[in-house]
Amino acid sequence: MSGRRLALGIGCERDAASPALQALVTATLADHGINAADIDVIASLDTKTGEEALRALGTALNLPLRFFSATALLAETKRLANPSDAVFRAVGCYGVAEGAALAAAGAQSKLIVPKQNGNGVTCAIAGNPS
Repeated sequence: MSGRRLALGIGCERDAASPALQALVTATLADHGINAADIDVIASLDTKTGEEALRALGTALNLPLRFFSATALLAETKRLANPSDAVFRAVGCYGVAEGAALAAAGAQSKLIVPKQNGNGVTCAIAGNPS
């Protein structure tokens, strides 16, 4: 997918393991033929700003982190592939990884990779249509 500019959305449990997050992202990129260099930003829910696994991922990929409020992610509900009532009850939006990827990629973006699950972590990738 060379030349595409993408947003990587991340969801994680509190104190998620950094190796689990990095393994999920690495596997997701490989499984979908996406080059890490095509990702512009890592995005998540604003309550995750202190998560070391997110910070470590940003450092490893040399990417900025962007955080959104639950209200902003709630606005992405109609565009989610995997909305979850359990996630809504926990954090106030129906999807963190997918919602954050879509919010970061912009109003015209679409999910390129729907939510992928790992050990206490999730990721999704969104981008603008070519």
